[in-house]
Amino acid sequence: MDTTVINRLGLPNLGLGVGLRSKHYSHLMQNDPVVDWFEIISENYMNNFGYGRHVLNHIASIRPIVMHGVSMSVGSTDPLNLDYLKQLKQLADFVNPVWISDHLCWTGVANINTHDLLPLPLTIESLHHVASRVNQIQDILQRPLILENPSTYLEFESSTLQEWEFLSELVNKTGCGLLLDVNNVFVSGFNHGFDPEFYIRNIPHQSVVQIHVAGPTDCDTYLLDTHDQPVPTQVWKLYQLAQELTGGVSTLLEWDANIPEYPELVAEVQKAKEVLKGHLPNVPVYRTSADAVSNPVNHQMQATHE
Repeated sequence: MDTTVINRLGLPNLGLGVGLRSKHYSHLMQNDPVVDWFEIISENYMNNFGYGRHVLNHIASIRPIVMHGVSMSVGSTDPLNLDYLKQLKQLADFVNPVWISDHLCWTGVANINTHDLLPLPLTIESLHHVASRVNQIQDILQRPLILENPSTYLEFESSTLQEWEFLSELVNKTGCGLLLDVNNVFVSGFNHGFDPEFYIRNIPHQSVVQIHVAGPTDCDTYLLDTHDQPVPTQVWKLYQLAQELTGGVSTLLEWDANIPEYPELVAEVQKAKEVLKGHLPNVPVYRTSADAVSNPVNHQMQATHE
């Protein structure tokens, strides 16, 4: 694990990590994790004091943990959910994560959670709105918030900013960090017709503290962020570029459906080492019919109250 501090937030490069999933609990309680660190879906462990919390306590005692949420709804027009943030902070006090992350999105309105990561209109007005909420959240959590670029499938006609411009301005206004999901950049670039390499070259690289890689699904007219396949070559290329531009940050493999056995998961994330040496695996984007795929957020929000 490389603990060299590269980014402006002073957060370390944790090395290679995977998501902590209930499918692997038994294996992890009996074997060395092999990987350098773990990312948890925060909501799976909030108010969970069963076996999942027991496993988390064990893993946190031997590896760094990062908390990754899917329900903060930082872009919503609803007031911030203070109960949610209180529970999030309580979990953080228990886990002592290296950082806490969520998504640049909204997940619902009128107290209804859609369990999806919905896109924002990228305007100056929404930028000020999100920046104000990020500052409030950081005050409550007493730590910087790390925000991820989501995959998107539509854009607002009212948008006046590109997503990379929005993220750059948000960093300047709040001091938050960025979780760069290169798979999401690849998916959104295909869906909206922009160059994913241009996107990655034009974000504030010194604010990136983590990178996600994952395998999407080709649905012919669009790509869907399914997190259920090996990482394709195109995503590894973007990962290689992002690591070059950031100077090297923590890498996390997301795999949330059709989850393989733990050794196969480890083998997939270990490919990152060869990619950084210039050896790109030859992996096509998985293709299927559009009606055969499902929402990756629902897979992430798997119940772990066992």
